[in-house]
Formats: sequence, C-alpha cells, structure tokens
Amino acid sequence: MQTINLRELYPSIYKADIYMEVSDEIYAVFIEDRRAEAARKRRMYRYKAQYSLDYGNGIEKAIINCPPTPEEIIEKREQQAELCAAVMALPGKQARRIYAHFYLDMTITDIARAEGVVPSRSSHCIKSGLRRLAKQFKET
Repeated sequence: MQTINLRELYPSIYKADIYMEVSDEIYAVFIEDRRAEAARKRRMYRYKAQYSLDYGNGIEKAIINCPPTPEEIIEKREQQAELCAAVMALPGKQARRIYAHFYLDMTITDIARAEGVVPSRSSHCIKSGLRRLAKQFKET
C-alpha cells in the first residue's frame, strides 16, 4: 500500500493535505500518468507547440493530445472486464463465435469453416448474440 496526497493530484478540489492509502496498482497508474503528463509538457516545449490550434495541419493535435487520466484507464478496464464476462455468460456457440470474431479478429467465413457450418449460420448466431448483449446492457 502506498500513501498519496489528494491535494497534489486534485489541487482545484482539495485545498488542504488529505492523505489516502491506495493499492500498488493504483499508485502505479498515478505515477504513469504523472510521467505521461511530464512527457507531454516536454513535447510542447521542445516542438514549440504554443501557437494557434486553428492552423489546420494536425500537428497541434498530435503534440497536445493528452494521455488518458488514471480514472479513464481504470474505468475502461472495468468496462472491458464487464463486457468479457457478459460475452462468456452467453450460450456456448454464441459466446465462442463472438469471442472469435471480435477478440481473435476472425472473419465470419473463417469461423464457419472452423466449425463446419455455412457462413450465414455463423453470422446469424453472432447477430443474435449481440442483440442479447445489447438487451442485457440496456437492462442494467
């Protein structure tokens, strides 16, 4: 467990020092974010990116593009885990075919060939599985 100062991380919210213990994984994300922010500032200084964002050649966006915050990284991981769990909760064929198509980047034809069925059957199975997932996420 590591101790962080919330005032250093969120100076606009916390005006006094508030210390909190976080797990090593969360602390590593904060350190990674701090390093990424320092690298972004160095790039802005090095490439003199303090000019108008209206120029239009895209260099400003590439230089000033901020890395995701620790909260965004953790939220994305949680969403991916929730989605993977929902896919694995589907019936066997649907889960296997959706996993192969979206996680392993197999085409519908490749999936059908591997399972010995016609491609339209694989496609229909994937579509019905996606409808079931959409319905499940709308309920929650």
